[in-house]
Amino acid sequence: MDPDFRGDSDHHDGTSDATPGGYDHQRRPGELGFAIFLSIASLFLLYSAYGISGFEALSAPGAVPMATTLVMVISAVVVALRTRRLEKVPSETIAKDILPVMVIVFIGFLIAFGLALKPLGFLPTAAVFLTVAIKVLARRGWGYTLVVSLGSLLVIWIIFRVVFTVLLPAGIVPEAEFIQLFRNLFSGGPS
Repeated sequence: MDPDFRGDSDHHDGTSDATPGGYDHQRRPGELGFAIFLSIASLFLLYSAYGISGFEALSAPGAVPMATTLVMVISAVVVALRTRRLEKVPSETIAKDILPVMVIVFIGFLIAFGLALKPLGFLPTAAVFLTVAIKVLARRGWGYTLVVSLGSLLVIWIIFRVVFTVLLPAGIVPEAEFIQLFRNLFSGGPS
């Protein structure tokens, strides 16, 4: 990072400040909380790895997972302790600089997508998600939004469902019948 960088609010020009090291002697909002979360998650994973076979021998099935998660715990605790010593960046807030409202909105969109995927299926869920996401992000007219979102969905569906034959949640759209109809059309009729 540039040694002359002051870390004040005039740096928000759309470029990334996520270079290695970030702020040299300051911590950003939420950084300590995230480091503590990683420490707790690493402890949970260490406990889970211990549950595989306990600490019986170095050749036990849980030995490598326990060693790996122990390194995670030590690393996360060291990062949390070092982060705790740093002063906070005074010009930043979590809501403005780290987790803005748009990020929270899209987290909600992704949760809704995940919940609707099984009952509705991939096609209608992805169509609604892409349409809403492009409308919110692009802030353009409905014509542009529908062409881009439904065109993208068609390309995604052809690549994954038709070309690579990935099974996507069917839901309320009878897509297997559509695929068979297209196969019959291109093969010269039903066999």
